[in-house]
Amino acid sequence: MSPALHDVPESAAVPTEREMVRIENVSKQFSLRHNRRLKELVFSALQKKKLADTFMALDDVNLTVRAGETVGLIGFNGSGKSTLLKTISGVLFPDTGRVMLRGRVAGLIEVGAGFHPDLSGRENVYLNGAILGMTREQIDAKFDDIVAFSEIEEFIDTDVKYYSSGMFLRLAFSVAVHTEPDIFLVDEILSVGDEPFQAKCLARIRELQEAGRTMVVVSHELDMLERLCTRIVVLRKGKVVFDGEPAEAIRVLRAS
Repeated sequence: MSPALHDVPESAAVPTEREMVRIENVSKQFSLRHNRRLKELVFSALQKKKLADTFMALDDVNLTVRAGETVGLIGFNGSGKSTLLKTISGVLFPDTGRVMLRGRVAGLIEVGAGFHPDLSGRENVYLNGAILGMTREQIDAKFDDIVAFSEIEEFIDTDVKYYSSGMFLRLAFSVAVHTEPDIFLVDEILSVGDEPFQAKCLARIRELQEAGRTMVVVSHELDMLERLCTRIVVLRKGKVVFDGEPAEAIRVLRAS
């Protein structure tokens, strides 16, 4: 996991200005290997040709998110927004630079992430809740609310390998929002649910905003992000090209 943000003094700013996420000079590179026959690989190796291309997903990214902010990450496919969110969550580690966090983090990075397919929905609530930092007593106290919010009561004792992607989403979202995270990360998965459940998720997100939670959201739903976010960051080829007012961020993206 990313280290806590201990080196930012508590007295450095008033509570609403407190840094919750600090990303410093973060870069992340991936190798893109090509499917080749063994003969081609041998000849390439003998000729000292590259066996894989590299892709710079994040290129010296700097970003700060303060307490109570809802920050959107937008960009075209391959811009690095999901990679950045996964780096914040600790799913990926940067090649260079560092990510520092303060408080409990809950993420909806991929539908069904943190769920074991051979366990029931009930068992996965406890497993996922523990992964997100809840004690068994806390999960016991909120279990009924989690299941009620997910609206899949009749399937809660069914193995999740039989769940649809929408059912995964409902249960995963419900567990995450009931952990009462300090930092909430969401990646595009709201598009998986049906329209009534999307509205229910957005209403819950607004409740978290009103409670002063910090959020980082990735989505292609630009109109929704403009209404939801306090600011939006535009990424292009792994670099931050704009960080500011939501409407202007969307203009920057569309202009490119």
